Amino acid sequence: MIELAGIIIFGILAQWVAWRFKIPAILPLILIGLLVGPIAAEFLTDDQSKYIEPIWNGEKGLFPGEALYYFVSLAISIILFEGGLTLKRNEVKNVGPVITKLITLGSAVTFFGAGILAHYIIGLRWDLSFLFSGLIIVTGPTVITPILRNIPLKKDVSAVLKWEGILIDPIGALVAVLVFEFISVGGDSGFTKTALTEFGKILLFGTSFGFTFAHALAFIINKKWVPHYLMNVVSLSTVLLVFVESEIFAHESGLLAVVVMGMVLGNGKLKNLKELLYFKESLSVLLISVLFILLAANINMSELKLLYTWDALILFFLVVFVIRPIAVFLSTWGSNLKRNEKLFISWVGPRGIVAAGIASLFGSKLIKQGVVGAEYITPLVFMVVLGTVLLNATTARIFAKGVGVFLKNSDGILIVGASKASRLIASYLQKFGKRVVLIDANKTFVANALSMGLEAFEYNIYDDDLSDNIELNDIGYLIAMTGSDTVNEYALKNLSKEFGEHGAFRVATADEVKNKNFDNKAIFFSPKDDYINISEAVRNDPNINEIAIKSEEEFESTLQKIHNQPASIPLFVITEDSNIYLLSEFESKNFSLEKSKLVYLGNKI
Repeated sequence: MIELAGIIIFGILAQWVAWRFKIPAILPLILIGLLVGPIAAEFLTDDQSKYIEPIWNGEKGLFPGEALYYFVSLAISIILFEGGLTLKRNEVKNVGPVITKLITLGSAVTFFGAGILAHYIIGLRWDLSFLFSGLIIVTGPTVITPILRNIPLKKDVSAVLKWEGILIDPIGALVAVLVFEFISVGGDSGFTKTALTEFGKILLFGTSFGFTFAHALAFIINKKWVPHYLMNVVSLSTVLLVFVESEIFAHESGLLAVVVMGMVLGNGKLKNLKELLYFKESLSVLLISVLFILLAANINMSELKLLYTWDALILFFLVVFVIRPIAVFLSTWGSNLKRNEKLFISWVGPRGIVAAGIASLFGSKLIKQGVVGAEYITPLVFMVVLGTVLLNATTARIFAKGVGVFLKNSDGILIVGASKASRLIASYLQKFGKRVVLIDANKTFVANALSMGLEAFEYNIYDDDLSDNIELNDIGYLIAMTGSDTVNEYALKNLSKEFGEHGAFRVATADEVKNKNFDNKAIFFSPKDDYINISEAVRNDPNINEIAIKSEEEFESTLQKIHNQPASIPLFVITEDSNIYLLSEFESKNFSLEKSKLVYLGNKI
């Protein structure tokens, strides 16, 4: 009881530490597992026992016999299902040829390159070498996102790393599953007819079970045959059912089945998808916390000592500093990415949760089957996982500055609200090379923005997941211009610290305009105008106009004319060096007005 409670407590503590210091959760989780497991047995206890013993003498411990393998299998199935839910077909279409090449050509380079290295450096037989290389294909968003969250990068670089991690997880898991199946079925003869048959069965049953049960579950939920309070647990039990049933028909096909099920549900018309995602995300956090403390604790010091050689260090060095760059540079050949951006992407390649979990599962199974050399699989993969996470977590920011991809000026603009006025202003700003991102909870507004070629996302600002989007790291300005005063105030209060580095502004409220109560002009998007005024200006004349100004007197008189003109709203000042400033921002600083332009919305003066 104490051990089980301790695992959960330490696991959640590790998750909090990871959040607090913006590091991947896998790092403190594995370190805690090693501390209470092999390190405790070697240095901290007199009888060489572990503080947490997942399996003891094969029959005792928290998970005696085969129980640990079953738990790991089911936990990874739920984690992969949750990952499949987040994989959207329309987003995959937009990630571009670079990411497509990374998850295909890049994966192939890693698979064959690392496999050859493992064979000749460590001396593993070929099938185990390629099992190792298949396992280290995956990176994963859960390890990349915390590393990049506090590094301002160009959107393209962040997008490549983010989507590579999301898309490569199921690919790496599938490759590892297939290689494992060849080892288990083919034996020393390798790619035998029996192994090929099992390979076909995995693809057939994994795909068919996942696809069929996904549509069945969506139908049941949409028809409201399941009460709302049971929806999440019914979904969970269905995932476990699909995994187990698929395993019965084709051994090791369960992981593929749950990934396919998640992808189909995530891209279908499930009405309660967001609620299901929140539940699965919380469950995944708990499972990951328990899983990796257990897996790290289950490693023995004798397995860790296998890594205490120059061969292991050379393998790690070549995988990280040779194979990864080759894969990235080949995949980005002919792209618009610059050399320094390719170098940074090559540097950031931390292996993640799927690699460590499946390695522990398959490594233990192969050891029980008596496969020679199988004892190397788990420690080698853990070495790559822990080494890459430590390397990237400690050096990514420094390396970004060193190669020149660190954005010194985060001048992107986040507009909360995607109304017609917001879309018009965003289109104007884009013409000057500004990156503008619109967010709104209104699906129609977001769809209209996307149809105009604008960058827009459907987001509720009350959700925490906006801060997790590493593609917004280059945002430095925040403008809240929705029709809700409450939303605008909330946006400035809660988002300005992260997205308003250079300035956070909102539209005035109706009361402020009526009472001319502008206590702090610096926060207003357009002093003297509220959301209704701006909307009416767009309705009367949806155009943005410019007028040249040369002096402060001309600026003040022109501004007064705009205010006096019905349905005209002053917006920006463009200085001689083509920089754009909001009025409240411009008036708070001393800029030269020579060869400047005053930009306004609505009727011409």
